[in-house]
Amino acid sequence: MFSMLLGYPLPDAPWVGWISPILGTVMYVWGGAPFLTGAVSELRARKPGMMLLIALAITVAFLASCGASLGLLHHELDFWWELALLIVIMLLGHWIEMRSLAQTTSALDSLAALLPDEAEKIDGDSTVTVAPADLVVGDLVVVRPGGRVPADGRVVQGSASMDESMITGESRPVRRGDGDPVVAGTVATDSGLRVEITAIGDDTALAGIQRLVTEAQNSSSRAQRLADRAAGWLFWFALGAAAITAAVWSMIGMPDAAVIRTITVLVIACPHALGLAIPLVVSIATERAARAGVLVKDRLALENMRTVDAVLFDKTGTLTKGAPAVTGVEPTAGTDEDRLIALAAAAEADSEHPLARAIVTAARDKSLSVPASSDFESSPAVGVRATVDGHIVQVGGPHLLDQEGGEELPVADHWRDEGAIILHVLIDGEVAGALRLADEIRPESRQTVHALHARDVEVVMITGDAEAVAA
Repeated sequence: MFSMLLGYPLPDAPWVGWISPILGTVMYVWGGAPFLTGAVSELRARKPGMMLLIALAITVAFLASCGASLGLLHHELDFWWELALLIVIMLLGHWIEMRSLAQTTSALDSLAALLPDEAEKIDGDSTVTVAPADLVVGDLVVVRPGGRVPADGRVVQGSASMDESMITGESRPVRRGDGDPVVAGTVATDSGLRVEITAIGDDTALAGIQRLVTEAQNSSSRAQRLADRAAGWLFWFALGAAAITAAVWSMIGMPDAAVIRTITVLVIACPHALGLAIPLVVSIATERAARAGVLVKDRLALENMRTVDAVLFDKTGTLTKGAPAVTGVEPTAGTDEDRLIALAAAAEADSEHPLARAIVTAARDKSLSVPASSDFESSPAVGVRATVDGHIVQVGGPHLLDQEGGEELPVADHWRDEGAIILHVLIDGEVAGALRLADEIRPESRQTVHALHARDVEVVMITGDAEAVAA
């Protein structure tokens, strides 16, 4: 074929005629393997479809080409070139489809990464390090400050602010104590816990989320289902057309032509367009949606987007940044705003709590000079205490004020109505100011909402944060 197209002579040697059969056999066995195994599955399920039709075409082309090369069939049945081209085209469509699906594969990897590599199991009076997969229901484990829970369980000792954003999406830590349930992958931000394991492996909430993501990724679109159904009908039509061809050419007394044309019908019946066009369209649509910030996990949903008249948004991490930030500062008389943030950041510098990191980040973003601190102490559900520039600086919530006999600033009620987190800063026992912390709205989220409204699409938001609704 190439010598004819490019006009170069082939060597006059016996081995030249075996190049096509050898390479064609490799193509059929190796390149055609996905379609052959898929055809076996469709046969077992008694549901002929795309894979069976492709396997039929390449198998007939392979057998006919072998017969032609061995001199058993007519030389016109040499389909090595068509066989190779057919497999390449169908593999290209298969690869395009897999690449479009691979865009969401990282979601499963991210979920798996939420589990710790090791767990500290309590064995008598000591602890042993084991893999989370080796835990059984009833085991007691230690979750240290900043550590992740290795499996679903129940707190039997201790109290900690848990970062449960991987389950709920909410950036605000939730206090968990004796008897409260905890979920695999969540983080104890400020204190250690002892947890009794209540679910492992596929029974955990995280495993359930992974199953949902996997099912979404493996879903097929309506176009893909239509193509599979068409391929199933085309399989029977191809067999019927081949049988009619063989019968007609045999009845008119041309059995050799009957074999040639019957095999040709079976080869050309392979659904090139169905096998290549559907994955290509899905891939292009998925990539264009991804560039616009829409991650499509269910291809059926992609086709239904043209009929959308309402969009339901999860607030945290979607319309917002998903992490608390200092969004307001209220110093008392005689206290500078920047100094208040700097002192609070100095006191929180050694804390791993998400709110502490937000305060330290706020000082860094304002390029403030944060003084060194010493004698750091952290009290769960109360706050932190440290010595900064010779002053005792404390940062905490309502329990800190109750403990120190302080009064909330008047602005606290307004901030609380907006759903914000309020921390007060005390210097030498006196309230020096308050900090407002909340999840920030992404700038691009406003553009998205305005664009949807401009297209008469209703926007609905899931949130418990009054501030987000107002914004």
